[in-house]
Amino acid sequence: MQYLLSAFADFIQVQEAVYLCIFETRDDQKWVQMSLILKKKEEEKMSFEKFELNEKIFAGVRAQGYVKPTPIQLQSIPPIMEGRDVMGLAQTGTGKTAAFVLPILQRLMQGARGHIRALIVAPTRELAEQTHEAVGELGRKTHLKSASIYGGVNIQGQIKKLRDKVEIISACPGRLLDHINRGTIDLSKVEVLVLDEADHMFDMGFLPDVRRIVKSLPAERQTLLFSATMPDDIRALAHDLLRNPVNIKIGGTAPVETVSHHFYPVQMDGKTALLKDILDKTEMESVLIFTRTKSRAKSVALQLDRSGYKVTSLHGNLTQQKRQIALDGFRDGRYEIMVATDIAARGIDVTRISHVINYDMPDTADAYTHRIGRTGRAAKTGDAFTFVTGQDIVLAHSLKRVLGEKLQYQSVDGLTISMPTYDNSERTSRGANGGNQGGRRHFPSRAQTNSRPGRRSFKTASRRSWAH
Repeated sequence: MQYLLSAFADFIQVQEAVYLCIFETRDDQKWVQMSLILKKKEEEKMSFEKFELNEKIFAGVRAQGYVKPTPIQLQSIPPIMEGRDVMGLAQTGTGKTAAFVLPILQRLMQGARGHIRALIVAPTRELAEQTHEAVGELGRKTHLKSASIYGGVNIQGQIKKLRDKVEIISACPGRLLDHINRGTIDLSKVEVLVLDEADHMFDMGFLPDVRRIVKSLPAERQTLLFSATMPDDIRALAHDLLRNPVNIKIGGTAPVETVSHHFYPVQMDGKTALLKDILDKTEMESVLIFTRTKSRAKSVALQLDRSGYKVTSLHGNLTQQKRQIALDGFRDGRYEIMVATDIAARGIDVTRISHVINYDMPDTADAYTHRIGRTGRAAKTGDAFTFVTGQDIVLAHSLKRVLGEKLQYQSVDGLTISMPTYDNSERTSRGANGGNQGGRRHFPSRAQTNSRPGRRSFKTASRRSWAH
């Protein structure tokens, strides 16, 4: 037996491919080889390789720099690839899009092409376009064709795209129904239906439209429903549309774990001054500011622009072309600040957003979750600042119970006020206050950059100005 006294290896699969190796040897080289094998298997278990995707799809995964699947991807992709219906509850920014796009691409690599086989329904134009782009990026080498359908643009261009024999459609309910009624789209061969951000579709009153759309689909299909929250109406919809679904819940409905929360108590007429003070003194990378109304989004963006900030706005009064220009400029860094209404809460996928500022408190706790989900995406850290007036105290108190120790209160001399007192008898308002922290680069306006050369600022050279 010389150097080798005994050697045996037994790999036991525990849960999701956890292996135990029992190996006795005096041969150090063999021990190292066995250790490397085990290490490789452990790495494969936590990588996209475990899904055994088609090589052309896996090339898209590598091209996007994806290394380790997120929890929603780990739990959703296997049952979707098995053909099961899935109801996924996960916060925004957790990787839901890839969780259904990858298995759809895998499925469509087999079978006939040239007709619509997958339909993805989303509540906003931005989200529909974002999903369409994800399909194109992840499926670039598959030669599967995708199209996006939404209102605000000429329908004739979409009709032309549909004639190009696409396999995947990403659509908003209203314009999709227009095509169904016109007879310009054939959904009779759809194999997979995805309802993305279902709770937002409910908020926008789209559920009746969704039910009408479903009537145009084959009864035999796979249905996937993803949502950040799960109100009763969405549960009822899931009960009606999904068959024996796999229920997946990632992190509950509380705001994203990687985000810190700060409340600032302030008078309504002091918000803009406080906002500028925060932008000047807080190190930030990219900032998304939410207002309650379209007119206020436009007004705040205009005031910041006049003060020299690189800012754009996004709201419902803009044409689709202007909305896309604003989004593209925010994504590529031409704008460091975007002021938006809640229309952007579900449609912006910009991983570098470091701060979300609620200039106006959202209407509900769920809306707060959706807003702040724009930062702290893909396990990165982020900060959420919320301005709280006396009218906001009820919701602020509710959020305080949810956030607990994660919530910080901040005061700024001359700009903030004392925290409004919460009264359990109040049923008409909301409220709270918060803080700022560093770690990135300062956000001075152009005027301040000229007067304070010692402060780090964004480079403005070779960046053109865009209309809001």
